[in-house]
Amino acid sequence: MRLLPTLFCGAVVGLSLLTAPVALADDQLAASMCDYVAADDKNRLRKVLSDYRLRLRNIYDGVVCNGESLIRHAFKSNAADVGEFIVKQLPGSAVAGSGDIAWAEANGFAASPLLAVLKSRAGEGD
Repeated sequence: MRLLPTLFCGAVVGLSLLTAPVALADDQLAASMCDYVAADDKNRLRKVLSDYRLRLRNIYDGVVCNGESLIRHAFKSNAADVGEFIVKQLPGSAVAGSGDIAWAEANGFAASPLLAVLKSRAGEGD
């Protein structure tokens, strides 16, 4: 079984269980993913996941953008298309248990179309 190192970007420092060059590559990969989320560029995010043969559900918890999860970063960046893609790649139980719905409502994102997608995936509906 291959262990994937944790991916970070922004103000958070990346830690890796592997060698330093791999950690640097992981930091660059995470930074790219964060940039694609911020730019609402679903195609480039899909391509980087495909190129590295990654499944978003397997690495989601390890990618942090400016101290936030990818979903929260999508909310803050007004990236509804990428946010919807991310939500659809995650298990419904993970979405329901993440606390992202309550966070979005508490932080002024109640009108965001991404919140409706998040609630639908979590099984809450409107």
